[in-house]
Amino acid sequence: MGDLYIASDKRYDHMRYNHVGKSGLKFPAVSLGFWHNFGNNGFYDNMKAICRTAFDNGITQFDLANNYGPEYGRAEINAGHILEEDFKPYRDELIITTKAGYDMWPGPYGNWGSRKYLMASIDQSLKRLGLDYVDIFYHHRMDPETPLEETMEALAQIVRSGKALYAGISNYDKEHTEQAVRIMKELHCPLIVNQRRYSIFDRTIEKDGVKKYCREAGMGIIAFSPLAQGLLTDKYLHGIPDDSRIARDPRYINKGVLTEEKVSQITALNKIAEKRGQTLAEMALSWILRDGDVCSVLIGASRPSQILDNIKAIDRTDFTEDELREIDRISK
Repeated sequence: MGDLYIASDKRYDHMRYNHVGKSGLKFPAVSLGFWHNFGNNGFYDNMKAICRTAFDNGITQFDLANNYGPEYGRAEINAGHILEEDFKPYRDELIITTKAGYDMWPGPYGNWGSRKYLMASIDQSLKRLGLDYVDIFYHHRMDPETPLEETMEALAQIVRSGKALYAGISNYDKEHTEQAVRIMKELHCPLIVNQRRYSIFDRTIEKDGVKKYCREAGMGIIAFSPLAQGLLTDKYLHGIPDDSRIARDPRYINKGVLTEEKVSQITALNKIAEKRGQTLAEMALSWILRDGDVCSVLIGASRPSQILDNIKAIDRTDFTEDELREIDRISK
């Protein structure tokens, strides 16, 4: 794909943008995640086409982490090439985010939440991405062994140094979210967002109180795995296709998940979606955006057409009480 990319002049016509908590930053209602399909197992021209389609349709946020691959770092390297070749003129229209917190390099300093790891990691990520700064730098998961003060102070310093514009956390439960918010307030560097798994099939953020707390604290939530790794699509209504993620890559979802009960749940949800004039995937994304507590859903895409399908979700985020009750009944 050696042709010169010029972004569509209609790119802001359709997408919705939501404030991230009480911050001045806005996220597109649908954001592009680089967890899958941007490692050395993907095709570069396809990655480029996915990014172009996303931006041409108002998806301004590209979400990465230091360890996205395979192998570790590869998604950032590929993103860096794409940003250099296609998106240099549009850098100020993009939100590029990355994270550190999972196993990244050998030895005791390449994991978890120490100041040593986070400071090294942001420098490595910026180098791979070819950027002077990222828009958000996240601590990727809670660290039971490092004082939270140390982790948060490192995040605050990364923001103060200009290497990130905002700080965020990911996979933090309510207790640690509250503590982190309090520490960062004292450091005058607000945490603006918590990135958590959320879908019709995974209500953990409702049960553990994070969803309610973030709303009250003025903190944004961005949801990952909104389609439950493909379960909330029409892909598995008739068994496991050979080209599906379950068949190809058991790292993310296990065949044992697809029980008879699960298939009947998917089928029943699919019927509600059909009545609403949506695909199951569209409805699953709309459901997450239904009440304004989640400012963006992170989608993965293996081809550009999936982006076009998924952004249709923003057209129908209204649900009747009956629909919501029925979705609850089926999924729980």
